[in-house]
Amino acid sequence: MRAIPAGFETRHEVTVTDAMTVDFEDRSDPRLGELHPVYATYWLAKHMELVSRKIILPFLEEGEAGIGFAVAVEHLASALPGMRVTLTATFERQERNRVHASCRATNELGDLVGTGSTVQVILPEERLERGFAELRARWEAHRRNERERT
Repeated sequence: MRAIPAGFETRHEVTVTDAMTVDFEDRSDPRLGELHPVYATYWLAKHMELVSRKIILPFLEEGEAGIGFAVAVEHLASALPGMRVTLTATFERQERNRVHASCRATNELGDLVGTGSTVQVILPEERLERGFAELRARWEAHRRNERERT
């Protein structure tokens, strides 16, 4: 991985949709279904990971890939469907193969919707793909064993 300049920033803008509002999709209890008609914390976390990924993309070398390792989010204010939210990620540091970034999200009214941080691990693509293939093989073996038991 090429060196990332200190303070390097990336941005991503989203318009909150109804699909991005709080819905835990568990219809067994109304307190776990559709709850609040505002931007959900889990979407905020996803978008923070997305904007942070934009930090590493210009600096990856041939055969390298990044994978999410950690996301921390504080959800401080709401955003309604139709509102634009601008997310900013700032490169903080790199420790070996881990890239740390801080994140901010602001709605179009200027409210600080959230703050957070992410860590991405940079690995050889081949190593990642080998790990995914091993996981698929283990899962398939598990599913075969489960079918044989029934």
